[in-house]
Parts: sequence; structure tokens; C-alpha cells
Amino acid sequence: MIGIYLSGTGNTKHCVEMLVNLLDHEAQCIPLENPQITGLLENEDTIILGYPTQFSNAPMMVRDFIKKNSDIWRDKKVFCLNTMGLFSGDGTGCVARLLKKYGAVIIGGVQIKMPDSVCDSKLLKKSIEEKKAIVRAADARIKQIAEQILEDSYPQEGLSFIAHVKGLFGQRLWFYHKTIGYTDKLKISDECIGCGLCSRECPMGNIEIKNGKAVPGGQCTMCYRCISLCPQKAITLLGDTVREQ
Repeated sequence: MIGIYLSGTGNTKHCVEMLVNLLDHEAQCIPLENPQITGLLENEDTIILGYPTQFSNAPMMVRDFIKKNSDIWRDKKVFCLNTMGLFSGDGTGCVARLLKKYGAVIIGGVQIKMPDSVCDSKLLKKSIEEKKAIVRAADARIKQIAEQILEDSYPQEGLSFIAHVKGLFGQRLWFYHKTIGYTDKLKISDECIGCGLCSRECPMGNIEIKNGKAVPGGQCTMCYRCISLCPQKAITLLGDTVREQ
């Protein structure tokens, strides 16, 4: 077993690592941007794949990774785990359907509510105490899920036709233009001091430092890692002001 994930601000990393550790404390967990990931996946039969949902869709980086490594998935048993701020509909189903095209066996899926990571918008903002309560509830759910799986009973959240319809009409159709591919909408203000943290941490290598300033490219996967980490609050994507990190 191996856990792999895209995690911008740490929500998905936390959930995948906790679940994998409860299932097999010797199994490793690695991010999608790890350069050795394909070699490691080839030697594993069971994969826990984690990612956040964006408007009821999986991030482009996740979908792109699956397509570029299409020969890896045949006969692999995959459990999809997605994190969400409020609603994901068929967040697990988006990836499950793609994986099936390449021969993967989808053994289950779970959709876990975690604190919202969109820190340049007022959307879904909650107090620190409310966020701590969300994490505690998520941890309790993950423990229950692990117990189910150890009893060979896999949850199937987000994988049904009804979930597909909810995700499609609940969000994905209305915001499809935002998630159809990578985006070039990342904005970096004059507050940038050129520290290079965003450039080093971007999973897509989408940010360069030129003439002492950070410059974004057109390959943003909307993970919010750079926005969350920027000490100057100089980076935005969906909004214009960083309200919280």
C-alpha cells in the first residue's frame, strides 16, 4: 500500500497520512510532485489517492498526472479520498471514472470536510475554533473509515450515478471554465519581496523569480500553496485580497 496526494495547504496530506498509517503503519505517503513517484507506484498494488476538490472537480494537476502515467494504473486497486470545504458532489467519482479508463480497480471513496483553504475570499470563512472542530470531526471520520476498511468494507462516497448528477449540476457545469485546465489567473502584487518561497514550493514549478520579483506562468493548478505561504500576502487567485492564511 502507498498513499499519494496533492495537498496545497496540508488538509489532504493530513487526511491521507492518517488513513494510511491506521491501515498500515509501514506504508509510505508521498506528494504527486515527488520525482520518484512513478517508480514507487509500479511496485504497489493498493493506492490511496488524495486531492482537494475545486468546484466539484479534481485539480488539473491530478487529472494530468493520471493521464500522463496511464500505463501505471492497470489492475491497481485505488481508493479515492477527496477533501472539501463544503460540497464536492462526486469529487471522488471524477477521478475514479478517469482511472477506470486506464484499467484501475476502484475499491472505494470518501469525501472529507476540512477547513476551507481559499484565503483570498470571504467564502466559507470560519473562526479558528470552528476550524479545529472541523478537523476533530474529520479525524474521527478517518478512524471510522479505517475500521471499515480493515473489516473489508469500503465506503463508496461520491461514486454513484446520483452523486455524479449532484456534482455535475451542483457546481461543475457552472464553474467548468475554471477547472477545464491549468489557469493563468494567478496574480502577484508589488508587495512581493522576491523571497522565492512560492517558487520553491509550487508543485507545478509555475513561479519564477525574475529581477527580484516572483513571476507566475500559465500552469497554476489552484492548490493555494503559494497564496497560503506568502509572508507578504502578495499572491491572489480567485479574489484580490488575502484575508487569512
